[in-house]
Amino acid sequence: MAEIDIEVAFALPGRQRIIPLRVPLGTSARQAVALADLPGHFPEVDPATFAEADLGLFGRRLREPDAHRLRAGDRVEVYRPLIIDPKAARQARAAARR
Repeated sequence: MAEIDIEVAFALPGRQRIIPLRVPLGTSARQAVALADLPGHFPEVDPATFAEADLGLFGRRLREPDAHRLRAGDRVEVYRPLIIDPKAARQARAAARR
């Protein structure tokens, strides 16, 4: 079976990891994340985070990561959930400056 080289990326505020993988042609973005064993690299993160996270390719969010088939050279990015709404954070910073 034909294989392709891809990468899976995940980052925490103080640490990032890009995991190179060789996967079968036809692998979905979600399957690639499972193959990357991110819970093994980031034991402090709940494994469900990786299974449910939004995914993207080179900074563009995938609408259907379970259906998106990867191509050679793709980098799948695993996005962390937002802790605080960006608009609320800006408002809080502005209020603190007053």
